[in-house]
Amino acid sequence: MKQVTIQTENIILIVLDYGAVIQKLLVKGKDGNYTNVVVGNNYPSAYKNDKKCLGACVGRYAGRISKGGFVLDQEKYPLHNVNGVHLHGGKQGFAKKTWKFEEVNNGPEPYVKLSYLSKHLEEGYPGNLKVTVTYKIADNSLIIAHKAETDRTTVVNLTNHSYFKLDYGDGIADYLLQMNCTHFTESGKDLLPTGNFVSVKGTPYNFLEERPIGNTPLDVPFAIHPKTNLAARVKSKRSGITMTVQTNQPALVVYTPPEFPGICFETQNFPDAPNQPKFPSSVLKPGEKYSNISKYHFSVS
Repeated sequence: MKQVTIQTENIILIVLDYGAVIQKLLVKGKDGNYTNVVVGNNYPSAYKNDKKCLGACVGRYAGRISKGGFVLDQEKYPLHNVNGVHLHGGKQGFAKKTWKFEEVNNGPEPYVKLSYLSKHLEEGYPGNLKVTVTYKIADNSLIIAHKAETDRTTVVNLTNHSYFKLDYGDGIADYLLQMNCTHFTESGKDLLPTGNFVSVKGTPYNFLEERPIGNTPLDVPFAIHPKTNLAARVKSKRSGITMTVQTNQPALVVYTPPEFPGICFETQNFPDAPNQPKFPSSVLKPGEKYSNISKYHFSVS
C-alpha cells in the first residue's frame, strides 16, 4: 500500500491508496498537541481485514439498496445482496479497491487526489465510471470532493466513511451534537427506507437544539434542511474540539457503531434512491458530472 501525508500548521492528514482511506486526521489543540480525530488502524495492512469501512470512500452506491438490485431504462440490474439487501457497493465496493494517487500538492492549501475506474458491470452496476476523490486542507478544514463521470446511464452515490472521535476518552455519549435536520427517513426491516419522511420532533433523533448524544444508537439517514449550509456540529468538551459539517448533498447518514466509540457523518444521497421515486435521483448519464463536496471544519476552544 502507498501512503501520503499532507499538512498545514494545524492539521495533518494521512491517506492510503487502498480504499482511498483517511488513516489519520490530526488536529492541533490549544496546548500544541495533536488529537487524531478519526478511528483507524496504525498499520495500513490491517485495512485488508477491516469490515467497517474505516475512513474509506464508499461506492458505487453508499448505503442500502433493496430488492436485490434496481431497474434502469427498463433493464433490471441485479446486485450482490444478503437477503435482498445490497450494502455499500457490494462484496468488493470501492472501500476494498486500490486507488491511484493522481496528484499531491504541498502548497499553502495542500491536497491529494486519487482516482479509480469502476468498469462496466463491476458489482452489477452499468457503465464505466471514472471516479476521483480529492482531500484538501484549507481554512482549518478538511474538504472532500467526490467526482464521477460515466459512459452509460448508471446510478452513483459516494461518501467518506470516517468515524470521528474528537478526544481520547472512552465514549462519545457526552459529545454535544446539533443538526439542521428536521426529518429522517422512516425505515422498515433491514433498515431499508419505506420512502416516507418523519419529523424528528418527539423522537430520540431530535438534535435541532444542541444536546449530548447520550446512549441512543444511531444508524439514521437524516434530511438536511435545504435552506442551511450547515448540516451538523459536534463538540467534545474534553478536548475542546468542535467539528462542523457542510455539504451539497441532501442527506446525512449518522452512524454510531456498537463495537467502538465513534460517529460517522456520511454526506450523500438517500439510501435506496434507485428504488424510491420520492427521493432525489441518483441517476448519472453520459455527459453529466457527479459532485459531492463536503467540508469538515475544526475549531478549538
